[in-house]
Amino acid sequence: MNLPENIDATMALLSDQNYVCSRDLATVLYLCLSLDKPLFLEGEAGVGKTEIAKAVAAALGRRLIRLQCYEGLDVASAIYEWNFSAQMIAIRTAEAAGVTQRAALQKELFSEEFLIRRPLLQALQSYEEGPPVFLIDEVDRADEPFEAFLLEALSEFQVTIPELGPIKAETPPIVILTSNRTREVHDALKRRCFYHWVAYPDFDREMEILQARLPNCPAVLSAEIVAFVQRLRGEDLFKNPGVAETVDWARCLVALDAVSLSPE
Repeated sequence: MNLPENIDATMALLSDQNYVCSRDLATVLYLCLSLDKPLFLEGEAGVGKTEIAKAVAAALGRRLIRLQCYEGLDVASAIYEWNFSAQMIAIRTAEAAGVTQRAALQKELFSEEFLIRRPLLQALQSYEEGPPVFLIDEVDRADEPFEAFLLEALSEFQVTIPELGPIKAETPPIVILTSNRTREVHDALKRRCFYHWVAYPDFDREMEILQARLPNCPAVLSAEIVAFVQRLRGEDLFKNPGVAETVDWARCLVALDAVSLSPE
């Protein structure tokens, strides 16, 4: 499927996947798609940051490649590593065959045949259906040094492997980064992206989201659920419930055949 031609088409594209978003978010997403620039989404957990990447991939018929960030994430897990077992087999086979040209053998061992592509490198590949959607999820959970590995990839859409040199995407992937703001992500990374803060939705938008995700939920029950969750977010809680919790709670109540909330 072709990319949307304007902001309204972008909103319609997401709506087809039951993703309800604000016009501000649709605008920055449209710019991201049009200008081949990554999108950095920051906000509280459960407000739909990850879901937008899934919705875009599904709507465009593209592959979704996800890099889940965590403390200690390194190059071997995120970008690439060498298939050590296969390399050892190749060495033993070469020795048994009497191969003595070390330079030729070394070049063969560090070729793409023995390269294990991790998510970031997979995102730079070409696919029949078009450039993939590359989701770098919860980048704030990764260590600060890991951000340096992302800088080259996000500015040039390429990574450099010492044994092979730079590997560059023929067509840039659609890159979406998310952050729950558990720590501040470095400005150098944010500058390479379009930035958008995803806030909790107001009552009307959360009603739209709930009805889109759970159309069999009675209107009265939906309104009561959303009103209650909206009030909860005004309390001094350690963690406010996100939209994901609203939908999950509504799904449970529908499964229990509830038609309204009880005072208890």
